[in-house]
Amino acid sequence: MALDEVISSVTESAQAKAGELSAEAEKERAAILKQADDKIAAKRLAQQKQLEAALKRLKQQELSSAELEAKRIVLNAKKDVMDRSFQEALSSLLNMDEGNRGRMYRKILDGGKTVIRSPKVYCPRGESKLISGVAGLGKVEETDMETGLILEDATGKVRLDYRFRVILESVWDKELKKVSNILFG
Repeated sequence: MALDEVISSVTESAQAKAGELSAEAEKERAAILKQADDKIAAKRLAQQKQLEAALKRLKQQELSSAELEAKRIVLNAKKDVMDRSFQEALSSLLNMDEGNRGRMYRKILDGGKTVIRSPKVYCPRGESKLISGVAGLGKVEETDMETGLILEDATGKVRLDYRFRVILESVWDKELKKVSNILFG
C-alpha cells in the first residue's frame, strides 16, 4: 500500500499544485482582461473626446461660415442701395430742367474762371444758350458729351472736367462714409 499512498499523495499534491496554478492563471487572465478593458475604455474615452472636439470645431466653422455669409449678404445689399442712390442722384442731375442747369453752369464758370482765365468751354449740344452772356469766356464749343462743362486753357494743357457725373463721383468718394451713415445709421 505504500505505493498506493505515494501515488495518492503525489496525485493530491499534483492536483493541489494544478489547482493553485489554475487559480493563479485565472487571476492572471482576469488581470490581463481588466488591463485590456481599461485600455479599451481609455481609448474609447480619448476617441470620444476627439470626436467631441472635432464636432465642436466643425460646428464653430459652420457658424463662422454662416456669419460671414450673412455679412456678405448685408454688405451686398448695402452696396446695391448705395449704387441705386448714386444712380438716382446722377439721374436727377442729368435730367435737371434748363433753368437750374443754367444756374449750375454759371456757378461752375465763376469758379473755373478763377483757375483758367478766358477758358475755352465745351458743353453738350444745344446747351451753349444756357451760358450765353457770361463774360470772360473764350470760345464755347458744343460737343457730344454728358451734361456738364469742360473748361480748357488756351494751350489745351489744362482741363477742368465739370461734367455732372465727374462732380458727383468726386463728391460721392469724399462723402461716402457720411452717405453710408445717413442711409444705414
